[in-house]
Amino acid sequence: MGIFSGLTDKITGKSTKISAPSKNDPARYSDERERAASGSKGERMNLAKNTETHREILYYLAENDPDPKIRRALVQNASLPVQASGVLAKDDDVDVRLALAERLIKLLPELSKDKQSQLYAYAVQALGTLALDEVLKIRLALTSALKDHAYTPPKVAGQLARDVERQVSEPILKFCAALADDDLLDILSKHPASWAIQAIASRSHVSGDVSTAIIRTEDVPAGQMLIENEGAELSKELLMEIVDKARTTPEWQKPTALRKALPYDIVQSMMSFVDEHIKNILESREDFDEETRSEVAEIAKRRVAFATEHQALDGETSLAHVKRLDKKKLLNEELVADALAMRETEFVLAALAHKAKTNEDEIKKIVDMKSAKSIVSLCWHCKFSMRFAFRLEQELCHIPKAELIYPKDGTDFPLPEADMKWQMEFLGFR
Repeated sequence: MGIFSGLTDKITGKSTKISAPSKNDPARYSDERERAASGSKGERMNLAKNTETHREILYYLAENDPDPKIRRALVQNASLPVQASGVLAKDDDVDVRLALAERLIKLLPELSKDKQSQLYAYAVQALGTLALDEVLKIRLALTSALKDHAYTPPKVAGQLARDVERQVSEPILKFCAALADDDLLDILSKHPASWAIQAIASRSHVSGDVSTAIIRTEDVPAGQMLIENEGAELSKELLMEIVDKARTTPEWQKPTALRKALPYDIVQSMMSFVDEHIKNILESREDFDEETRSEVAEIAKRRVAFATEHQALDGETSLAHVKRLDKKKLLNEELVADALAMRETEFVLAALAHKAKTNEDEIKKIVDMKSAKSIVSLCWHCKFSMRFAFRLEQELCHIPKAELIYPKDGTDFPLPEADMKWQMEFLGFR
């Protein structure tokens, strides 16, 4: 076979409608081989355009023909084997590479029927090469076609999403459903430009992990876009983090207040620091029942009272403040919960110390232990509720999610009383 030896091995594989082999005709094959190797330009062009040309001959021309017009004609030939894509993806001629990109994108729906096939692998490999092409217009052509293509290979999407040119990467970051969360998380971890974070935040669907990564970039415009995005998954834990940051990020307050299905305790926290306009939004939410709206209004009144009527006197310590309020029968769980929501940490520590008949330093040691069992037991000892204990676990101690102790049936202490007694004795309380 001479110069054609080995070509058959390169091209053999599962037959598909994409590149069905022509019937083997020894005499015609010999003639085609001779014209491909030493024929005139016209003869080689006829071979390149003819769908009946043997596939091995087409592959040979793709790999060896010096004329870019002939190689461009080959790309248009439906019989050109997909295996030749790897060769043409590195072609010296830009137009050949552009034509190849268009051909492969059109073939993706059929090739994707069997993503384990060798033909699909050849196509993805060639598209991956084109996604790294030094010529911008080739990468632009790919991103334009693949940003909302149902069969975009995730690997290629990941390459385009990392492109240094914004006009290439931004459409993929914003629109491409094939872009994997692992790619998005990796991109976010590399401290990308604000526009890239915003593109990710505005995707039609943003997973919980990606949402968390966006918020932790500290990019304010991107965070606002994410909170406004109803397609973004925001867990209760992340909403708590958002509310905490919203104290110093007013741009996040209104979109958070308007967020659908906002948990009630998130609303409680927000009422401690937002202005009257945001409070009015929270109080008038139509997805809250009348009882909840009434509770929200009551929280607003209590927070105002705490900030005015129940403030410490000049020179008064936190513990003295707590004792004075207790003497007036004003110290209760609601007041301490309001202080917690308003980040009045010293007041909360003093209230726990007063109830436990100890000092703030001892309470601070327990908090610093970050032990859910200790906090739950302390609240039980102080005659506070399990729901309040759960808030302390999250908001005061910042205990990791996997280590939190949740209320039993939503309200009850889940630990046996004997265990909580032992825990308090271990901490030095009787």
